[in-house]
Amino acid sequence: MRILTTPADAVSVPAKLTLSLATTPEEVREVQRLRYKVFVEAMGLTALTNSEGIDRDDYDDHCDHLIVRDSNTLKVVGTYRVIGPNAARQMGGRFYSEQEFDLSRLNHLRGSIAEAGRACIHPDYRSGAVIMMLWAGLAAYMKREQCQYLIGCASVSLADGGHNAAALYHALNGANLAPPEYRVTPHLPFPIEDREHGHIAQVPPLIKGYLRSGAWICGEPAWDPDFHSADFFMMLPLANLDSRYAKHYLKDAEAA
Repeated sequence: MRILTTPADAVSVPAKLTLSLATTPEEVREVQRLRYKVFVEAMGLTALTNSEGIDRDDYDDHCDHLIVRDSNTLKVVGTYRVIGPNAARQMGGRFYSEQEFDLSRLNHLRGSIAEAGRACIHPDYRSGAVIMMLWAGLAAYMKREQCQYLIGCASVSLADGGHNAAALYHALNGANLAPPEYRVTPHLPFPIEDREHGHIAQVPPLIKGYLRSGAWICGEPAWDPDFHSADFFMMLPLANLDSRYAKHYLKDAEAA
């Protein structure tokens, strides 16, 4: 299903980018190959290496996959995996992030939650146009599924020994941290207190985008050994969506 089509100049050669949902197994495989290229080959996550050259798990067959494609080359250059309430029910009522966090405090919201994950953009297309399209696609998806909350895990690399992840958590203020009733608990907590103090947090672009839009970080991060990252559980109530972003994303959602 086509959600949005728009011109953009995300790469040096003028590109026309289109946004859609994967509708065939072949398109899902394209998504999985891009994820492998970025997560395994570019980031060096050897634990995920396989002979097929794809990144996949049991959730892929039940999820929706947002695709940004370069119409000039027909290559998939960006993707987001989305789990709506129906897909979560097909997976036994569980979201992907429940592998890392106890979400029991959010049980009363499950019917109005969409989960976004596996955000992935080709290295040659990271000027901002692709992620903006993916966010517009998320807004359209949430409108279609009548979801009021967007959740997901945002990763911070541990390549520096985890100092930046700890500094980021300690730098959170009241506006960025979820109220107690929305806090979640990591199954395998990342030991933030074991890291050196005094580091200045460098906020990854994805987390920065979430926070600027009105999202909360819902507690201490989890440790993901496979991705060698500290994962922060984030939640964006649509009611919190900053007016500047709402005007942009929800306007694009109207075109869905």
